[in-house]
This record gives sequence, structure tokens and C-alpha cells, in this order.
Amino acid sequence: MRLSPDEIQYISRKIVKTLVADERIEVDDEDQVIEGIARVIVEELQVEDRLNERVREKLVEYAAEMNRSDITYSELFKKVKRERAKQEGIIL
Repeated sequence: MRLSPDEIQYISRKIVKTLVADERIEVDDEDQVIEGIARVIVEELQVEDRLNERVREKLVEYAAEMNRSDITYSELFKKVKRERAKQEGIIL
């Protein structure tokens, strides 16, 4: 799932506002905490982007096999992505 920068900011702000309102956290600088959370979200999305790229590269090797079998590119992509994520310890 792709998120725009505005959506990431909104989610980050909502997390901080909710936690502060529920008195679960106290912060001196809300904007700094919001930016930190936004950075973490972006970094996590980039982990999946890099995984997707590695899967696409791997699927080039399976092109002939896909042509011979009834498996579609998207089915094989999902399968290989799950396997690579498990191997690399990535939780999707």
C-alpha cells in the first residue's frame, strides 16, 4: 500500500495526538515526535519497496517457466515475495 507524504504526516500526527490525549505519552516537542514517526513509516515502506525490487529481479529468471506453466506473473510475484520476506525476516 502506497502512502502519500500528506497521508504519512496525517497518520503520524494522529498517533501523537491520540497518545498525548490518552495521557500515554508526554512530549516536549510534538512536531519533532511527529517527524520521527513519519520517518519510521517511510523507512518501513522503503523496506517493502526494496523487497519488491528484489522479487522483480528474481522473476526475470522465471520468465521461461511462467510461459510454460499456468501461473501468472502476479501469482508468482506474491509467492516469491512471501518466500523472500520469510528468508529475510521481513514481516508484511
